[in-house]
Amino acid sequence: MDIRTRLSAQRIETPSWAYGNSGTRFKVFAQPGVPRDPYEKLADAAQVHRFTGVAPSVALHIPWDRVDDYADLARHAGELGVGIGAINANVFQDDDYKLGSVTNPDPRVRAKALAHLLECVDIMDATGSGTLKLWFADGTNYPGQDDIRARQDRLAEALESVYHRLGEGQRFLLEYKLFEPAFYATDVPDWGTAYAHCLRLGPKAQVVVDTGHHAPGTNIEFIVAFLLREGKLGGFDFNSRFYADDDLMVGSADPFQLFRIMYEVVAGGGYTDEVAFMLDQCHNLEPKIPGQIRSVMNVQEATAKALLVDGDALRSAQDGGDVLQANAVLMDAFNTDVRPLLADLRRESGLDPDPMAAYARSGYFETISATRVGGAQAGWGA
Repeated sequence: MDIRTRLSAQRIETPSWAYGNSGTRFKVFAQPGVPRDPYEKLADAAQVHRFTGVAPSVALHIPWDRVDDYADLARHAGELGVGIGAINANVFQDDDYKLGSVTNPDPRVRAKALAHLLECVDIMDATGSGTLKLWFADGTNYPGQDDIRARQDRLAEALESVYHRLGEGQRFLLEYKLFEPAFYATDVPDWGTAYAHCLRLGPKAQVVVDTGHHAPGTNIEFIVAFLLREGKLGGFDFNSRFYADDDLMVGSADPFQLFRIMYEVVAGGGYTDEVAFMLDQCHNLEPKIPGQIRSVMNVQEATAKALLVDGDALRSAQDGGDVLQANAVLMDAFNTDVRPLLADLRRESGLDPDPMAAYARSGYFETISATRVGGAQAGWGA
């Protein structure tokens, strides 16, 4: 299959929460035209797909995207030309979860958290989603606060219950995070912990790599290569960070890292429907829809460069121990300007070659700014 065909088949999922208001720990910044409910979030996501052609699904976050009728929400998405993607559970924004959710020492709180996770599987059934995404803010802030091993036992018990509830064609992706809000011991702090739990459960449990959830200098592409080798890489939450979990536009902080990651995906056989390419971003300062369009384009560009790597030349240099030539093969691909190629592909698909400019000309922002007046804008927690 040639590069153009493979690029045309790429699918990148956008997150519903990226279309709402967000900000720093000190202030959430409001913008005009922000959606007021999940239906309007889907409408905005449909614009990203309209202008890029490769963003046909939208991840939901529960309870932020809770509605009375999820089947109706899915029908509405279909009418807009998009579908419902991963269902993201939220067990970190309730007072009961102060000391953790599924690892909380209180069995009542653990039961409440598990009930929410199972509710999310029900929502998967109603919307046709095949993926449940799990991230836990659970952990401790002080030595001695709780039993570290007991918390792992509680986590394993909850994951097993969710695993057995999954239906045919469904899976869960377990996310890890280096720290925050747990600063002494986070219950799922790294890929190894997530991998161990998923390995124990079976093929429906996989690891999701959030590119922002690592210490500076971490070799994320090594993690990707290892998980692919083990058949446990379920997908990505793409964003950029300067410290950890900044949730900036993917490729904005270190585009070379994004290229290296995508090269390992391509080389390791992960450029398939089995590995989900999802965005996980909060557009604090920049406008929401253009921010998502730019991120989608950044992933496309990194993918195109990864597909351009001359595999035969690279293996020859590697086998011959030619360090400089092996590096040069990668750098040649990275330094290639792939924007004309992607512009041509968009033209062939009946799209404008410049999605950012096309969206700006569409008048959509002016329309939603004028019509979405009144009501509560969506944001963190809504």
